[in-house]
Amino acid sequence: SHNKTLAAQLYQELRDFFPDNAVSYFVSYYDYYQPEAYIPQTDTYIEKEADINAEIDRLRLSATANLVSRPDCIVVASVSCIYNIGNPAEYEKYFLELVEGQIIDRADVAHRLLDLQYQRTTTELTRGNFRLIGNTLQLHPGNEGVVLSITFGEKTIESIKRLDPINFSELKRKDSANPYDYITTIYPAKHYITDPVNQKAAMGQIRDDLAGQIKKFKKESRILEAHRLEQKVNYDLAQIEEFGFVNGIENYSRYFDSRSPGDPPFTLLDYMNYNAKKFGKKNFLTIVDESHISLPQIKGMYRGDRSRKETLIDYGFRLPAALDNRPLNFIEFQARTPQTLYSSATPQELELNLSQAEAVPAIAEQLIRPTGLLDPEVKVFGSANQIAHLVSEVMIRKARGERTLILTITKRMAEDLTEYLKDHVPGLKVQYLHSGVLTLDRSDILDDLRKGNFDCLVGINLLREGIDLPEVSLVAILDADKEGFLRNPTSLIQTMGRAARHVNGMVYLYADRVSDSMKQAMDVTGRRRQVQIEHNESHGITPVGIVKPIKEKLLQREEKRENGTRIKELEEFGWKKPEDVNPEALTLGDKKKLIRKMKALMTAAAKNWDFEMAAKYRDLIAKLS
Repeated sequence: SHNKTLAAQLYQELRDFFPDNAVSYFVSYYDYYQPEAYIPQTDTYIEKEADINAEIDRLRLSATANLVSRPDCIVVASVSCIYNIGNPAEYEKYFLELVEGQIIDRADVAHRLLDLQYQRTTTELTRGNFRLIGNTLQLHPGNEGVVLSITFGEKTIESIKRLDPINFSELKRKDSANPYDYITTIYPAKHYITDPVNQKAAMGQIRDDLAGQIKKFKKESRILEAHRLEQKVNYDLAQIEEFGFVNGIENYSRYFDSRSPGDPPFTLLDYMNYNAKKFGKKNFLTIVDESHISLPQIKGMYRGDRSRKETLIDYGFRLPAALDNRPLNFIEFQARTPQTLYSSATPQELELNLSQAEAVPAIAEQLIRPTGLLDPEVKVFGSANQIAHLVSEVMIRKARGERTLILTITKRMAEDLTEYLKDHVPGLKVQYLHSGVLTLDRSDILDDLRKGNFDCLVGINLLREGIDLPEVSLVAILDADKEGFLRNPTSLIQTMGRAARHVNGMVYLYADRVSDSMKQAMDVTGRRRQVQIEHNESHGITPVGIVKPIKEKLLQREEKRENGTRIKELEEFGWKKPEDVNPEALTLGDKKKLIRKMKALMTAAAKNWDFEMAAKYRDLIAKLS
């Protein structure tokens, strides 16, 4: 899928359809991500910064653990599936199986956990950590939402209990006649695992390449770049030798994976192939949802990544091997997905060409719905008095308990129209939705629309692919004749489709003329509607609206504490609230990082009209500056 929200929707639905399968979710785990970069024009080096979402990280690790251990895997992924996560064969080597009665002591288990990239702690037990309390070892696995409590005798494991990570109460284990169900398997806490034997050879190769690159820079009289690279790489190597990890270790992945220059990285798709071979399957099926967006997204990742890294290499911030820590290019993606199904209401030339075949019809139109629902009827109205006409139609839907979507061209228009409707239409509850609205707030707004907490939603481009709103019976598109990205045939067809879930589905296009894009979109929708009508008539089908429950969110919003003043970025430094901040306790580098994050959060809060929070961020920036 092309974004996290739709991937989460698919994940939840597939879990319902396949309750006994290992259904997994694999998307980017970054809440905030600033890639490493260098801007030569201003001599500005930007260090990599990232906030990792711990729950998504757990789901990613759960996906790879399932793929190396179970034959019945379904993985819902975003474009993250083409990025480097390490060799699945190496990953599978590094797991630990424990069972009650096993002869092994506490020290051996602790040592093995360190090899699996778990960290020992004496305080709070967070995911990826373990602690020792007397003869008990408590572990929070990287891929599970439970705590394991392992009690040792003199040389054996006496008991293994699964605990709730919040209150540490024991979770009841299901009875099973299968002895394998009583084996506890612990998988690595991170995807990047290196074999100590391979690591020694890899470190030697890194030092050889470093010497070669320094020699090259000095030959070109680029002493600064040579010195910079020597310092950077030697620091990284020291960290890896001491701790087995360093921020940015993925830039050395080619060495640890024993790959040659230019070889593609190991990605989730390699785990899928590994799973197929391990369990005797010929290959696996890849379904590219909303392919008209997903395929261009996949194609664009490689070029953008390479351009940024070439600059870092040219100016001595990285070795040339950093280029091999990259996403797959499109040819490599195709080679790893031999059996592919493209799904789209508006397929583009690329997937249509890829789907050509002589022997079988490789392109199938799925126009008939089991419910008999039709594509919506489309009507065109002039722009004169459009708001008055639109309001009357919205109120008709409100009286029937139905919902309306209104599409504008710009954010400002969406906000202004929302305010106008709130102020001038008594009894109408309305909200807007656009890219300035925070990601978690978007799904809340869509749920509120479905629940009837408001009647009408005004948006721009977020109400297109995959947004499933069966309560919406009217989609109104303003400025429908304005040719451009938001009003091309693909956008119009996708937007019209939001009304296809309701038995009374209608689309109103407000325009002073019928543009070429409008005509194409209306022709496509009209043809599909006619096919559906004829099918229903010939089979005696009466269209029936769908009833879709509002599911619990996959990723829950963090609870607001201390009257909403909690800022998690401060908690990394041990501060619970803004008043606790002590700028003198920060290094210059940490201070700059924190200021950058506060500025980004302030801007986002202001865009979301949360001026109280924006002011708190502003005051923090002033305190830190």
